[in-house]
Amino acid sequence: MLRASAAAEKAGVPSSSLVCEGFIGQASTTSVGLGLPNLPVALVPGHVGTQGDQELADNILGVTLDAVVQNLTVSPNAVPLTEDPAPRDVVFSGTIDEINRLFTENEWSDSLPIIPPTVERVEAFLAYTDRDPNEVLAILLPDSRAATVWSVAVNGVMAGCRPEYMPVLIALIEAMGDQAYGVEHSGNTPGGETLITVNGPIASALRFNDEQGVLRDGFQPNTTIGRFWRLALRNLAGFLLHKNDKCTFGNTWRVVMAENEPVLDLLGWTTMAEDLGMAKGQNAVSIARYTGSALIASASGDTGDKILPYLADGMLKQNTWHLVFTIGTSPGTLRPLIVLSPIVAETLAKDGWTKERLRQYFFDHCRMPAWEFERYLGEWTEHPIRNLQDQVNLRRAPEVFAKSTDPNRLVPIVFKPDDYMIAVSGDPLRNHAITFAHNGILGYPVARKIELPANWEAKLKAAR
Repeated sequence: MLRASAAAEKAGVPSSSLVCEGFIGQASTTSVGLGLPNLPVALVPGHVGTQGDQELADNILGVTLDAVVQNLTVSPNAVPLTEDPAPRDVVFSGTIDEINRLFTENEWSDSLPIIPPTVERVEAFLAYTDRDPNEVLAILLPDSRAATVWSVAVNGVMAGCRPEYMPVLIALIEAMGDQAYGVEHSGNTPGGETLITVNGPIASALRFNDEQGVLRDGFQPNTTIGRFWRLALRNLAGFLLHKNDKCTFGNTWRVVMAENEPVLDLLGWTTMAEDLGMAKGQNAVSIARYTGSALIASASGDTGDKILPYLADGMLKQNTWHLVFTIGTSPGTLRPLIVLSPIVAETLAKDGWTKERLRQYFFDHCRMPAWEFERYLGEWTEHPIRNLQDQVNLRRAPEVFAKSTDPNRLVPIVFKPDDYMIAVSGDPLRNHAITFAHNGILGYPVARKIELPANWEAKLKAAR
């Protein structure tokens, strides 16, 4: 809404954005990023979702209306914009404790100790890319800042990355800037967090963990690159708690996942990157935002018929309000993910299951009664969609959602089988899986090629 208001104001048309009380701070900070720090807003007291009709009417007529009239009839006061330091400016010199205190007080860090990004350390990272340090990789919302190769290196240093991780970091920022991903939604109230997946020979070259404890901190590339992502959201995009980051509860950053590609090759299955359009064997990163995950432990059995009902049940239970990304907010954008441990994947493949067949199984069996689907949308989550048949008639949903008028008919939770994402990683000898609830258009999956510099092998050898 603020972006629409900003466009109107720049065109000379007065505007007034209605903002709930909990988002006033976010509106103020976002306005600065849009280049209009005085963007007119009108307060809506409390939260409309917890107010009855009379209370809401009283608040709108007693508080909001006067602000709307004021915004549309009186020009706002000018507010000066402050200048950021230049990329190579030395902002401070001091001890490690003093530097960390400065970074924390200025909200440049996640409050964990950082490695000071000295010019020498930043230049060490730049040695691992052929890109110009001043090249703009993306303009990132909400602050509309230019993310350059130099600023990527700065945040990589701070996160504790090694210089040779630089090609991965650049690819990640390019992915972050992809409009399909939607970085501007990174501070939305469900508090989703991005899962980064690495594919290709670079995973083993940089010694990513792709086995036991793959999603736990402890391996430097998995851990520090995950932290880099959160620092980049803070320092390059501009997401700060109590300001632009409005997560209700939130998660911390996720450790990067590397797929177990030797197992995938053995099974003849594609990688996550291939499923998102990358070539086989290509070094690539994939990103998608998830609001939560659930372990599916001890998937026992020696056939798909024994294992898959349990996996499908676990995936179905993890997706509740997320159905608004199937029919509602952004039709057809829900992409549930399941990560299979290698032994589970091997058992299924031995029984004749391909990835394509698995996706079809999940599409056919991750289903719920139509009335329950409609309850999530129209009754429980404030989305005024109460009839799936109407959505099919409006061509906002495929016909599978309206096979009959029976309220007990079973409907899928996604539009098509290919909406299910399947990865393989984790402890090779434990029969577990983990499923992630996707945040739909508010963090849609995208992938980016990792570009290696000239003489990569020699540089990597020198780094070791």
